[in-house]
Amino acid sequence: MSRQAPWPFARWQRGLTMEALSGTFNMIHPDPAERAEGLRRLRVLLDACGALCAPVVTLCTGTRDAHHMWRRHPDNDTPGAWTDLVASMREAVRGAEEAGVTLACEPEVANVVDSAQKARRLLDEIGSLLLKVVMDGANIFHSGELPRMRAMLEEAFALLGPDIALAHAKDLDHDGEAGHLPAGRGVLEYPLYLALLQRSGFTGALVLHGLAEEDVTSCLAFVRAVATL
Repeated sequence: MSRQAPWPFARWQRGLTMEALSGTFNMIHPDPAERAEGLRRLRVLLDACGALCAPVVTLCTGTRDAHHMWRRHPDNDTPGAWTDLVASMREAVRGAEEAGVTLACEPEVANVVDSAQKARRLLDEIGSLLLKVVMDGANIFHSGELPRMRAMLEEAFALLGPDIALAHAKDLDHDGEAGHLPAGRGVLEYPLYLALLQRSGFTGALVLHGLAEEDVTSCLAFVRAVATL
């Protein structure tokens, strides 16, 4: 990254802002009543975004696991799971359009949208300018895919770069459901990840998470240092 690049650290001088709210629920829960309740609650949250000055609500695309929203289930890959996701997302987008709020879903290996390719498919199928993605480089590697990290990151940004509404900064030490380490404590190629974010034209918030309070200072220093390379 260029040392003259304004993103994202100049934003941190502005004071406290509400960059996004979590509207996460299981969008393909096997029980339709659970999905309906999640959508009802999402509507309430969307209606509150104006008062909170929150422009983005983040979503999890969900799993067929009825008991754990972050656990992969073999039925996630079935046509029925995709059909349910599209139906839930269309209803969510209707609420977002009425509230004037952007929705952002995150590709995660445990969920039905478990790759950049599926995220692109979902965006294209829904076809709304108010549906975007959360980019998290630590959440897209299935078992055995870490050796292809560079190629997979480059492909993810090629597919999704113009549609990134929010980015996460955390890390991983193995593939699969693994992205739970503080930034800089694992194997994610951060110079590449942050460079790809900048090249994509992204100027939004980069959110540190997966860390304890005592990790904030060191993780922030790490991300700032990498961003100026």
